[in-house]
Amino acid sequence: MDIFNKIRANQGDLGQYSKQAHGYFMFPKLEGEIKPRMVFRGKEVLNWSLNNYIGLANHPEVRKADAEAAAKWGLAYPMGARMMSGQTSLHEQLESELADFVGKEDSYLLNFGYQGMVSIIDSLCSRNDVIVYDSEAHACILDGMRLHIGKRFVYQHNDMENFEKQLKRATVLAEKQNGGVLVITEGVFGMAGDLGKLDEIVAFKKQYPFRLLVDDAHGFGTMGATGAGTPEHFGVMDQVDVLFCTFAKAMATIGAFVAADEDIVNYLRYNLRSQIYAKSLPMPIVEGSLKRLELIRNHPELRSKLWDVVNTLQAGLKAQGFDLGKTESPVTPVYLSGSVPEATNLVMDLRENYNLFCSIVIYPVIPKGQLLLRLIPTAVHTIEDVEYTIASFKAVRDNLAAGKYVGEGFAQWK
Repeated sequence: MDIFNKIRANQGDLGQYSKQAHGYFMFPKLEGEIKPRMVFRGKEVLNWSLNNYIGLANHPEVRKADAEAAAKWGLAYPMGARMMSGQTSLHEQLESELADFVGKEDSYLLNFGYQGMVSIIDSLCSRNDVIVYDSEAHACILDGMRLHIGKRFVYQHNDMENFEKQLKRATVLAEKQNGGVLVITEGVFGMAGDLGKLDEIVAFKKQYPFRLLVDDAHGFGTMGATGAGTPEHFGVMDQVDVLFCTFAKAMATIGAFVAADEDIVNYLRYNLRSQIYAKSLPMPIVEGSLKRLELIRNHPELRSKLWDVVNTLQAGLKAQGFDLGKTESPVTPVYLSGSVPEATNLVMDLRENYNLFCSIVIYPVIPKGQLLLRLIPTAVHTIEDVEYTIASFKAVRDNLAAGKYVGEGFAQWK
């Protein structure tokens, strides 16, 4: 059979909707400067889908640092992988400052968060090691475990009774195989906004021998007294053995880092295939990240502004009877009930008639019959933006309850 014939016959779970959804629900174009109001399909919309938590994307000091670094270095330098010819003093400086900020001995830069996490898991675990992970773990964690040829056990999301059950199974098997146990969870779960129970997980270290890897993509820069992340929020940074953070959320740029004890980071430095065989981060990204980290460290008011917006938005939605699940972070999910066609018509109503852009999540990511509107507040949103959004959500909820979105979907609001 021609492999292309198979592909043409089955475009995949998302690809099957590409003709109807491309350019609108999937791969939409948001144009103009990165800010709460951008242009979608020719008109201005209030945008709640920006990974720009503390407003660094268009911060004047960041724009200046990015521009000056680009003019000074261009995008080619350094030319080569870190191990071969891509090492610079500025890369080392950024790693040192990041490690100091999160309270670890050392850190190592990663070109992309997704590929970095995949490679971290692959490097840390041998065939005799056993992984225990949360059922709601991000796709990069799941893909990293696909490379793991050993055993893995999944525990029900944030269920500590089930976690201990899986941990016991993993411990017995690892001892039998002369291997170890790696527990993987997220600091902030990016879809629902709830926090991994890091304080409860680390308490099990008194009974079971395991190491803990935390993906804190959404927590770095937003959580904790200084913004060092969810482990800082729980006061357990010293108990998190390997901390992974991305630059793509609060830092509003490309890249990531992993932080741990010096010997562990050095091992990863010499064994992470996704970095050994990849070009070094370009110098403008490195210099720009140094400036972003400086702002996170020295300007707590940016994080305070974010939380003012978050608290006002979440409290206002709850006061109007909206279900936000168990979020404890800036991630703001709004749960509704309805069919897939109703979901598409509701979102089109929001975008076309209320000029409001946010992401929607439907089955199979969440159970059938549920709809999830996901809002990402930022420090550059205003209280007026919040008030308008709450009023708009009330209006579309009323329309949904009145059956106005029942139909074929995709077409009703065009």
